[in-house]
Amino acid sequence: MQIHMMAPSCANPDGPVGPANPAWLARIFSAQAVQKGGVVRRKMVDVHREVGRDALMEEVQRRGFHLLACGDQYLIICHEGHIRVIC
Repeated sequence: MQIHMMAPSCANPDGPVGPANPAWLARIFSAQAVQKGGVVRRKMVDVHREVGRDALMEEVQRRGFHLLACGDQYLIICHEGHIRVIC
């Protein structure tokens, strides 16, 4: 199986022009899905506008979660377990 890592096509994916929005990031990780070990998804354009990809990646890694990109969405797998792509 081959996995391709691609940069999103949204403008300025590394971060917002101004300071990151920590309240917006905190709201993502206060969702019930996070507490239950589920999946949270957000549009890439929203992430890039509010906090930037790097800030999201840092928080996901800090928590031991996984971050996937699918279409125009980021998927946060709120579980520390291994991921296996079935198909």
